[in-house]
Amino acid sequence: MIRFTRAALPAAATALALLAAPVQAFDLSEMSDAERTAFGEQVRAYLLENPEVIIEAVNVLEQRQAEAAAQEDGALVKANLAELENDGYSWVGGNPEGDITLVEFMDYRCGYCRKAAPEVAKLLKSDGNIRFVIKELPILGDASVAASRFAIATKQVAGGEAYKQVHDALIEFGGTPDEKSLRRIAEGLDLDADAILAQMDGSEVSQELEQTRALAQRMKISGTPAFVLGGEVLRGYLPADQLEAIADEVRSQQG
Repeated sequence: MIRFTRAALPAAATALALLAAPVQAFDLSEMSDAERTAFGEQVRAYLLENPEVIIEAVNVLEQRQAEAAAQEDGALVKANLAELENDGYSWVGGNPEGDITLVEFMDYRCGYCRKAAPEVAKLLKSDGNIRFVIKELPILGDASVAASRFAIATKQVAGGEAYKQVHDALIEFGGTPDEKSLRRIAEGLDLDADAILAQMDGSEVSQELEQTRALAQRMKISGTPAFVLGGEVLRGYLPADQLEAIADEVRSQQG
């Protein structure tokens, strides 16, 4: 228990008033220098004796920040929903007629994207009613860009099924995505390697990458993987069971 001296009683009373009253009702400028010093000493003593108050305050602050961030993400999703879910060029898989849409921003060189891939596949298989959209967001250097350009070029030349095959191959590919290795991937999938490699540097591929990058910037997405599900932006790796729980929550809110 804190014991207040007679000299510190005015400061102590002020401290108690601060804890009980709205912040705007308290004005340090009305205190004398001696009162402010005494007040500071009493507050310091109280916090040292009751450090759990600091932890509680930090927890409240973090909760408020998380709530504010969630509200901002929800507004961003709403403002960009059409481009997130129906931009006309991103690959769509899962159940194209699903009742909810999962969007993933990914990079083939991202270790957590590779870790997330089987989890997403597991979710899509077990649920069966999720529409899945892939956004190519190469952020980890030239190798990432080359891999994404190759995947997009495949989609533009050979269609969605070929894209998914190349996408899966690139997720598992551990080497350098140069012309030789990319040609080997295309030929191994019985695709026209020459046509795809020729398309890689085309303006159509560049336009798609630029549009996705601009969308990510508007969504304040700077890392991969990043998922959009319902009105939430989920930044970072999530296992299938957590994604499933969020999907269930989205459906309950829609219902």
